[in-house]
Amino acid sequence: MLYDMYKNKLFTYALRLTESEMLAEDIVQDVFLKLWNNQQSMKSIEKLDSYLFRMCKNDIINHFRRTSHETLILAELFHQKPAGYNDTQETVAFKEAEKILSDVLEKLTPQQKAIYHLSRDDGKTHEEIAAILQIAPNTVKNHIIKAMSLIRSELRKNAFSMIAIAAVLFFQK
Repeated sequence: MLYDMYKNKLFTYALRLTESEMLAEDIVQDVFLKLWNNQQSMKSIEKLDSYLFRMCKNDIINHFRRTSHETLILAELFHQKPAGYNDTQETVAFKEAEKILSDVLEKLTPQQKAIYHLSRDDGKTHEEIAAILQIAPNTVKNHIIKAMSLIRSELRKNAFSMIAIAAVLFFQK
């Protein structure tokens, strides 16, 4: 009953903060799983809706902390160079990563691709993009959300390749 009452509200909240439907779904599921596992503590909760939203926010913060920590580890792997290190392998690895990203961007629709490049490459705001393309700012936002969701999904599929590249570089040092 609680799940049915709050799932859509929590999902919308999580989606707004993460810009990823898949991640938002995972967060909401995790919140309700934690709530289920700690049923006995529910008696002491005064405002359940506030409690649920706080749990959701904390899960999102923890996710981004883990992600940033993993990113720092990978960055550290790429930047540890001993004296006399030949960066040919690193250049090849970066080119491979660029190729993967380029292939992912090719899967976007023409409109998503245009909006993505205006936003990410040119640094335009949603309002500026909307004015350039003569569409509504919400349409821009929706295209960005869909594009980023596809990009994240495709990069996750290639995550093993990216980690393998980082590991090869690390262990060659």
